[in-house]
Amino acid sequence: MQRYFIPAENWAADTVSIFGDDVHHMTRVMRFKEGDKVICNRPDGKAAICVIRTLDPDHISAAIVEWLNETVELPVNVTIAQGLPKGDKIDFVLQKGTELGAAGFIPFQSERSIVVWDKKKTEKKLNRFAKLVKEASEQSHRNKIPVIHPLVNMDGLIRESNNYNMLLFAYEEEAKVTAYQSFAKAVKSLGRNQNVLVCIGPEGGFSANEAETLKANGFSPVRLGPRILRTETASLYVLASISYHLEELGCE
Repeated sequence: MQRYFIPAENWAADTVSIFGDDVHHMTRVMRFKEGDKVICNRPDGKAAICVIRTLDPDHISAAIVEWLNETVELPVNVTIAQGLPKGDKIDFVLQKGTELGAAGFIPFQSERSIVVWDKKKTEKKLNRFAKLVKEASEQSHRNKIPVIHPLVNMDGLIRESNNYNMLLFAYEEEAKVTAYQSFAKAVKSLGRNQNVLVCIGPEGGFSANEAETLKANGFSPVRLGPRILRTETASLYVLASISYHLEELGCE
């Protein structure tokens, strides 16, 4: 059943009002008719089966039929801080990371980031990212849409890290001689509902200066397996490992 995320202000006691791009998708792409059923999600993660009552060119009204008792979210809240990579690699990270359960994404300007976003480009990209993760959340039947945080530099990333219980960053060489020398050890220490921030560098990884700054501010370096991963692969390794450990093995 097709799923749509509906803003809080569009919910009434027993009806849902749908506007904008979702109307176009429902009428032009899915070609829904009156009487068809869809799943509508509230921002808080609650979902309901709804039946379409009226379809107008700019508005669809649906009646709430049944509230669903479901959750497909990870038991921990994992935010990926991604150093800006080249090209459209960040689109891949956002889309696949959403499918794998990320709670949020923080794009950050790293010392080794080749690309630099100006203010105009940043605003445009963040708007596109919000649409991308919404569509990926609907496709993967998530209960919530990941948060797209503003673009930050290293100082901004450090300030944001105060909102998390566990701080990790992928850093191959240093991780070999620290307490968390492998990501597996970090995953085993995770508890339900913890807020986890995992930082991934761009192509070329983190500079030595960045690594020292992160460690000085409470981040633990981790090694993501015995092979060298591309920047767009690393976050997927992180999310898939956490999902397997906590959801498939049930190790909470």
